[in-house]
Amino acid sequence: MEPDHRNKIAHRKAILVTSLQVLYCPPAPKAKTNLSGMHSKFIGCKLYISESRNTMAIDTIDRAARSNPQVAVISKFEDCLYNRVRYTLVSYIINDSSTGEVIYSPIMKVLLTMMEAAFSTINLELHSGAHPRMGVNDDLSFHPLGQATMEDAAWLAKQVASDIGNDLQVPVFLYGAAHPTGKSVSAIRRELGYYRPNYKGNQWAGCMLPDILPMKPDEGPTHVSHERGATTVGATPWIENYNVPVLSKDVATVRRITRRVSGRGGGLPTVQALALFHGDDCTEIACLLDPDHVSANQVQTVVEQIAAEQGLEVEKGYFTDITKDRIIDKYFKIACAD
Repeated sequence: MEPDHRNKIAHRKAILVTSLQVLYCPPAPKAKTNLSGMHSKFIGCKLYISESRNTMAIDTIDRAARSNPQVAVISKFEDCLYNRVRYTLVSYIINDSSTGEVIYSPIMKVLLTMMEAAFSTINLELHSGAHPRMGVNDDLSFHPLGQATMEDAAWLAKQVASDIGNDLQVPVFLYGAAHPTGKSVSAIRRELGYYRPNYKGNQWAGCMLPDILPMKPDEGPTHVSHERGATTVGATPWIENYNVPVLSKDVATVRRITRRVSGRGGGLPTVQALALFHGDDCTEIACLLDPDHVSANQVQTVVEQIAAEQGLEVEKGYFTDITKDRIIDKYFKIACAD
């Protein structure tokens, strides 16, 4: 492997490490005990925004993300080649004592503030990158943590989706437990042509959606603003992001490997995978994993085995986010230190 490629891999991993280090605060044991005693239900959210090269936009979104100390930014991951950033946030949920229904979480307002900040600083028509997207705020997922239920996560997802659609006038497609039939986000994306590059064969540029959507959104208008695009919002179990670099620029071959890895292609159950061009000599297999069913080690092993059949070298994969077993402890450390 060429030294410059090692540097690229190291740089990608360093971005995540730096983000986590910046966000770390030493724990306050007594405060942690009080917080865990007050709340037993928590919600994790991942917001994917189509930008990472515009420093002014990212700074504005960062400020919005930290607008409420009751909401902790657990991690942030940026990739300039994909031109995409992901924020992972956690906060508590309050349920009605008589009905058990969710009545409040401070995370809702923070998410909407972040999305408004993104819309005010990013124009999708001017955006390009090596990762598919259909909106400035491309995807927002809700994940129950602690004693929270999937119903709690779905309620929050639907409330925020309604605000995005009605107040921000952006089409929203629901998925997972937030959708009436549990429709997957990948199914929605396939119907909308999300995975088809529209620039240089392996890039996405400008708004890729038609003015009038081919399917009715669950919230918001059917007309698409080319500056804002559309958004998907869903509720699912905790998902881990794991990317495996394949040292090849032959995207077509890596896509065939990807299909054999993914659950949809008959590979590892529940795994969603996408082959994405990532620099001059690398194509990444970007995977979404349900850690309760499949481990990153399993994915790594299968990718290496299939790639070896094609004579391709594979680098050690990397997580782009904190793992499920660490997230609540990380939340307590950050929230209780404020």
